[in-house]
Amino acid sequence: MTGVERQRLGALLARADVAALLAALNRDGEAARVVGGAVRNALLGEPVADIDIATTCLPAETMRRARAAGFKAVPTGVEHGTVTVVINGAPFEVTTLRRDVETDGRHAVVAFGRDFREDALRRDFTINALGLDAAGVLHDYADGLADLEARRVRFIGAAKDRIAEDYLRILRFFRFHARYGVGEPDRTALEACIAGRGGLDGLSRERVWAELRKLLVAPRAAETLQAMAGAGLLMPVIGGVPYLSRFAAIADGPGEGVYPAFRLAALAVTIAEDALRLRERLRLSNAEFERVAGIAAALEALSGREALPGIAHLRRLAHRIGTDAVAGGLVLLGQDGTSADIQALIAELARTPPFLPSGKDVLALGVGAGPKVGQLLDAARAAWIEAGCPAGREAQMATVLSSLRGA
Repeated sequence: MTGVERQRLGALLARADVAALLAALNRDGEAARVVGGAVRNALLGEPVADIDIATTCLPAETMRRARAAGFKAVPTGVEHGTVTVVINGAPFEVTTLRRDVETDGRHAVVAFGRDFREDALRRDFTINALGLDAAGVLHDYADGLADLEARRVRFIGAAKDRIAEDYLRILRFFRFHARYGVGEPDRTALEACIAGRGGLDGLSRERVWAELRKLLVAPRAAETLQAMAGAGLLMPVIGGVPYLSRFAAIADGPGEGVYPAFRLAALAVTIAEDALRLRERLRLSNAEFERVAGIAAALEALSGREALPGIAHLRRLAHRIGTDAVAGGLVLLGQDGTSADIQALIAELARTPPFLPSGKDVLALGVGAGPKVGQLLDAARAAWIEAGCPAGREAQMATVLSSLRGA
């Protein structure tokens, strides 16, 4: 471990909330350590978002000590040994050391223990098995530090055994490789993932999408998805043919700033049926489905043209399926060499002012309530688009009056 890495770990332990929590748990024969992702990210000099603590304390004792120290303690998963301790608004997951009693590929029956090594070795990857005690000692039972320095993601022990304990670890392997790995995926791990791919069918769709969502926005998502496809592991997840070159073309920018639903559409959508399939297969939320379905509708409406559509056509389409959906479809179409022209169209579409007249305005003109109100507004909006979308209520109401006279 380098001096810089020691400084980074020291900074983590120097946090007042971390120090206070460890002090509360580390006494009277009990012990606690920072474990997992917090240690991993601190060593890498990356932001530490969530801090997990492993302890010999049983859940009831964890809550007692936390409350005695003035912290809030919430029994979020006591059957699995987990208590959420909140200090100055920051949550910490504190989990009693565990050992596996039985696993079925989806869930594990665990028993509480007191062995930090045994607890660490039941985790998935070596880089996630690191522990840091209050004295600043790094505990590395699986050579995770060497793998972290090499940017290599490996399963702990026999890869096939780790996967058989929970088949979601197949997707987690690729997600962690996309986030922390470099080069080709670990060959032993890849072979074990291929051998265990049948277990993916038994996973809940929500868990699969939760992992895929994170993978799609990881820094090396395009390369990793290519590796998954080459191993025959991508189509079983998305249920269709992936558009890898299209995904790679839009994945060059920072993943954290991109909606996962847009990247899913880039990877797996060309027509409306694709969006419907993904909603069912991945249990997309309503908002995610609407975004994917909107982009699918845009691709259907815009694909196969010899020339790019005019701005008036795009504005009419945007009224029907949404400006964001049209823009998303244009971005995906822009990977064929016309991206500069498409970016200009997207910019012009974004400058379209809102159409302000409403049903109340139509009723105020003496039109009776009923379907005619909506029909008149649709006609007025169409005329407004053809006129170049002038801004301002006065100019827009002129199109409503014109449509009324022509009705």
